Amino acid sequence: MSAITAEQTIYESLGLSRREPAKASNSELTQKDFMKLLVTELTYQDPSKPMDNNELATQISQFSVVAGIDKLNTSFDSLSQSMVSDQALQASNLVGRNVLVPLNRGNLTLGGTIEGVVGLDSSASDITVMVQDASGALIREISLGTQPKGEVNFSWDGLMDSGDYAPPGPYQITARASQDGSDIAPYLLTEARVDSVSIGTAGKDLALSLQGLGMVSFKDVAEIR
Repeated sequence: MSAITAEQTIYESLGLSRREPAKASNSELTQKDFMKLLVTELTYQDPSKPMDNNELATQISQFSVVAGIDKLNTSFDSLSQSMVSDQALQASNLVGRNVLVPLNRGNLTLGGTIEGVVGLDSSASDITVMVQDASGALIREISLGTQPKGEVNFSWDGLMDSGDYAPPGPYQITARASQDGSDIAPYLLTEARVDSVSIGTAGKDLALSLQGLGMVSFKDVAEIR
């Protein structure tokens, strides 16, 4: 893989285009133009009806406010571009990494595993992870026994309860447990590989394309591994 040597290369490698800053329009009224108009107005005003001092101060104040807002908008645009650049750098480091996401499905690769964690708000017993195929048929149950409050790791090696290996592809993953004699549904985080990253405009979240699982928002990632 060739090294990234410039900021533009980062954008191009992620399928991004850098927006060129807008050029100032010749029709815009600058503060210098405003002062020329004001001096001209004062020079040729009716001596019998001179401009009121309050009116003059109001005009100057209004123009200053407009000029200030324009500068503020320019600053925000610069900040937005900087945020997009930072997102691009973050994204380039995510591709090829594994993340934990709150999905009830996982992708099994040839000879690989599906891993994740089961989360418990308090201690529970009879914790079981269930794997279902695309038709909804239960093909494997993984017992985790009794566990204290916290997160418990699980791993499915691709073997079905029949002893045969399941074909590669996506599988449904769910979990159940028992607490004080009642069944509960612990939260589940599945590990997945990041294939690519989509970057929207400034203010939008990164979107991760997970191998065999589709798109998820970066804000939903619980852990980067």
